[in-house]
Amino acid sequence: MKRKINFLFPLVVSIWHHFLILSVTAQVNLKTDEAALLALKSYVTSDTYNILTSNWTSTTSVCNWIGVTCGSHHQRVITLDISNVGLVGTIPPHLGNLSFLVPLNISGNGFHGILPRELGNLHRLEFINVTSNMFTGDIPSWFSLLPELQHLHLALNSFTGIIPPAICNASKLESLVLGFNQLQGEIPNEIGNLQNLTWLSLGSNQLTGSVPLSLFNIPSLQRLVLTNNSLSGNLPVDICSKLPQLLVLALSDNGFDGQIPLEIDKCSKLQILSLSSNKFSGLIPKQIGNLNVLYILYLGRNDLKGEIPEEIGNLRNLEILDAQNCSLSGPLPSSISNLTSLQSLNLYGNKLSGTLPRDICLNMPDLRAFDLGNNLFSGSIPKAFDLVYVPTLFIS
Repeated sequence: MKRKINFLFPLVVSIWHHFLILSVTAQVNLKTDEAALLALKSYVTSDTYNILTSNWTSTTSVCNWIGVTCGSHHQRVITLDISNVGLVGTIPPHLGNLSFLVPLNISGNGFHGILPRELGNLHRLEFINVTSNMFTGDIPSWFSLLPELQHLHLALNSFTGIIPPAICNASKLESLVLGFNQLQGEIPNEIGNLQNLTWLSLGSNQLTGSVPLSLFNIPSLQRLVLTNNSLSGNLPVDICSKLPQLLVLALSDNGFDGQIPLEIDKCSKLQILSLSSNKFSGLIPKQIGNLNVLYILYLGRNDLKGEIPEEIGNLRNLEILDAQNCSLSGPLPSSISNLTSLQSLNLYGNKLSGTLPRDICLNMPDLRAFDLGNNLFSGSIPKAFDLVYVPTLFIS
């Protein structure tokens, strides 16, 4: 028995020593995380709601600080979410020491300056959201060094320069949201490397040139937002064969031309189609009436001609139909009365003619805006308008 105890004693001591080392190491590493977050606190010049001032103190464990989550296994900081808490300041390089960080969300604050290069050391990062701050400078190319990065949201800042092609090496990216900055130049051809992308938002920048064909070879893409730039060129005729998962196609306020693709109905999941304020020409394809989950359709301020197709009445989920200031002609299709979900109809400034359907708005209980002004309609105003209340109504 004594020999057995003598044999087990070194083993017990070894295990105890091992756990002691792990415990001490965890405490040291957590102190590193605490130091990084206290550095961030010191770089904050305004704490509107006194969250960091009153809560981020050494008297409590960093794992209990507001906006901080620690992992149960390693006891390291794995989440930092201090979004929308009224902070003003800059980001210290020390934040690059949070080596176990997975999501980083500092959106909706007043942070400014540049994003420090040291954040490129955070190799576990999957989610970065700095939306709605005041960051400046170029978009850092070191984002490409983050092998696990899946979501990069930099919108509503003041980033300048080009979209760095290196960012397209972050092959796991699922969402890339860069809208409402001051980015210039062309969309890099390397964008096609992001084969896991579901959401690309580059709207409200100063981008120029044509959209690279490689962008239309990302079959996982669901939301493509390029509005309010100076982009040009045609849409591929087979855009919907190549992007069959599209839910949102928003290209308004650019210089796109050519025709609306005839096979637009192959984007069968499309919910929002926004093509207004471009140079699209030709007819409104009748196939558009096959988009039975579409609820927003913006076609206005283009060079579209011909009649509004009768098939438009198949869009029973449509809430907004805007085809103002085109060159559309012919009568208003009677099928328009089938749009029972319609809230806004704007066909102002065309060459539409004939009489209005008698029951045009009787089946539209949610209609709030109706504008057919500056057309060539004749006859009397349907009595249906006496039976419904439309807050904004223009027919003359």
